[in-house]
Amino acid sequence: MGNIFGRKKRTRVTEQDKAVLQLKQQRDKLRQYQKKINLRLDKERLLAKQLLKDGKKEKALLLLKKKRYQDQLLDKTENQISNLERMVQDLEFAQIEMKVIEGLKVGNDCLKKMHEVLSIEEVERIMDETQDAIEYQREIDEMLAGSLTEEDEDAILAELEAITQEEVELPDVPSEALPEGPEETEEKPEMDHPRKKQEREMLAA
Repeated sequence: MGNIFGRKKRTRVTEQDKAVLQLKQQRDKLRQYQKKINLRLDKERLLAKQLLKDGKKEKALLLLKKKRYQDQLLDKTENQISNLERMVQDLEFAQIEMKVIEGLKVGNDCLKKMHEVLSIEEVERIMDETQDAIEYQREIDEMLAGSLTEEDEDAILAELEAITQEEVELPDVPSEALPEGPEETEEKPEMDHPRKKQEREMLAA
């Protein structure tokens, strides 16, 4: 499958990115030049001091004039560095503004699509219903706040339990008729009545 999860997302380099990079490179080169000139000036100052000790005043004066000229170059270099840094900041800020504008554009497109799906009247209706529900709930909360006693709470729980019991489904009663038992076909012998039994005994005598 390859290194799918470890692969870095490529970023698109814009012309603004290239311009910012070039400006930063020029700024860094000027700073290196500035550092080099400062080191040279320190050496020339020490050399001019040594020339004065040796009585070579003219050479020391010429060296100091050269140093003065280089000081002026350093001032110009410092101004150029400041201008480059300002340009870099302006470009970077412009890039941020472009991203913000792109984000706003995407947001506006989404809103337009939502408006195409929902009309203004539909949106207002939904908002009104939502607000009504919020106000209704608030009224109930305010009405119930502190108005129910512990006895009321127990009664409410008991009613809830009763409703729950009513909702429990009872087992279904079979709809088919139960099978009947076997029919009795044999007749039971009749039991003799005591009077009839006495009459038969008298006739037999």
